[in-house]
Amino acid sequence: MFMYELSLETCQDLLETLEITPPTPFAEQDFLNMYFKDVYKPIPNMYNLVLVMLWRHPKNIELDTIKIVHYRAAGSKPWRYTGKEQNMERDDIQMLVKRW
Repeated sequence: MFMYELSLETCQDLLETLEITPPTPFAEQDFLNMYFKDVYKPIPNMYNLVLVMLWRHPKNIELDTIKIVHYRAAGSKPWRYTGKEQNMERDDIQMLVKRW
C-alpha cells in the first residue's frame, strides 16, 4: 500500500532522483523504499501478508486476523490454481487458496 500527499516539489525531486539512480532488481519498489526511507511507516502484516512471512516467521502470523494477502510466491496465486504449481503442497498455501 502506498499513500502519498501530492506535491509538485516532491514529484519533481522524484523524477530528478530517478534519473540518477541505478536500476535495481525490484525497480519501483526499491526506488520508493530508498526515496521515502525517512518517512516510511510499515503497516501490520494483517493488511499485507507476504507469504514468505508464513515460511520464515510462522509464529508471528495469526492467520485468522489476515485481511490482505500478497500472493507473490511461485505457484501461490489462487486465481491460477491447478494444484500442480510449485509450493502447492504446503498446507499454508492450500489453506490460503481455500480461503480465496
